[in-house]
Amino acid sequence: MTTVSTPGAGKPPTGQAAAGDSGPAAGTGPGQTGGPGIRRVAIASCIGTTIEFYDFFIYGTAAALVFPTVFFPALGATAGTVASFATFAVAFIARPVGAMLFGHFGDRIGRKKTLVSTLLLMGISTLLIGLLPGAGTIGIAAPIILVLLRFAQGFAVGGEWAGATLLTAEYAPPGKRGLYAMFPQLGPAIAFALSSATFLFTGLALGDTNEAFLTYGWRIPFLFSIVLVGIGLYMRLAIEETPVFRAESASRAAEPEEKRSLPFLDALRYQSKEIFLAAGALSIMFAFFYLGTAYLTSYATTTLGFDRPFVLMVGIASSLVFGAAIVLSALYSDRFGRRRVIMVSCVFSVVWALALFPLLDTGSPAAFIVGMMVTLAIFGIAYGPCGALLPEMFHTRYRYTGAGLGYNLAGVLGGAIPPMLAAPLAAAYGGIAIGIMLVVIGLVSLVCTAALVETRDRAL
Repeated sequence: MTTVSTPGAGKPPTGQAAAGDSGPAAGTGPGQTGGPGIRRVAIASCIGTTIEFYDFFIYGTAAALVFPTVFFPALGATAGTVASFATFAVAFIARPVGAMLFGHFGDRIGRKKTLVSTLLLMGISTLLIGLLPGAGTIGIAAPIILVLLRFAQGFAVGGEWAGATLLTAEYAPPGKRGLYAMFPQLGPAIAFALSSATFLFTGLALGDTNEAFLTYGWRIPFLFSIVLVGIGLYMRLAIEETPVFRAESASRAAEPEEKRSLPFLDALRYQSKEIFLAAGALSIMFAFFYLGTAYLTSYATTTLGFDRPFVLMVGIASSLVFGAAIVLSALYSDRFGRRRVIMVSCVFSVVWALALFPLLDTGSPAAFIVGMMVTLAIFGIAYGPCGALLPEMFHTRYRYTGAGLGYNLAGVLGGAIPPMLAAPLAAAYGGIAIGIMLVVIGLVSLVCTAALVETRDRAL
């Protein structure tokens, strides 16, 4: 492995592996420990990401079921859905900005303190969305405030994911980084089930009457999130900073002030290639996930005519398949490598993209169940390994920033654009047009993944 000097005067950070190096064996870095400590960190990270993504997903469910009527009533069904998903997409634009800001603090003051901040910001933003009056009450101010609060949600999630995965990856024992980095990855699967269940039970409690649900029923999941935030804060305050970060922080403190540069600038200066390759490789993952969790919910209730409880129950069942795919792919990534497992997901996504909407358009409830489950399973195959892959790709000095930027730029490419284009494409050309769009994204991801260097055996 090539060893180079500390950042400053145009030199890369100490210990940064050159592109293509495998590095020393996994687990040889500082702080690679197992036992009760890593299990506590893993559970805390899983709970934290579950809460953050619960807040994020209830917005996606509401954008599909409620927001076109509550916040965009004058636009009509199709335009209202497009506008609703445009506000959904705003969060993905905010995520790279959050990754840069929170990444800076995560690399400078620590993972734990930064994650407490992201959780608070997400919780407050979600609570305020639940309290926001509709357009019928305060007019144009309602969608404007909604966009601002959605931006704040995206800003928070932009800083959440990298920090949560770094906590587990930097603590993980030798040969098990994929396994332990899987725990924060399970958060979205649990959160999707929880958000779908909350909307389902709210609808059933109200008799699933549209008037009651549109007036106040949809607000209950948003208000309930503040309870989850309290639990998450308790868990996060109880864990310790990673030994890897503490060692890097001590090293940085011993440097002259003039040699200390911004993590964001270091990440772009030394590993911009890795950032953009990661963004391209993971874009199909986001496209499948947010089409599966947000757009297909809307497609099923409007185009296919399924009732809301059925669609939500399918979402809950699909989240179990999604979670199982995450677990298995993370375990296999420790054995066969991160890159190879993610490439399997890319290949499946290209094939499935062409089959998905013809299958859905048969109008069969069974076809919709299969469509949701397979879509989220393909996403889960890529999502399991990426919790270990991205931390392994970047040097400790700017790992939070680099991993966060790669992940959240993928969110813009795959999570913001496809759900916004899906409704007009389906209206103009039918569902097959969405499939073709997904094929293009899948091929881009496949090429970028093939260009990645395997990181399984790198030390952190």
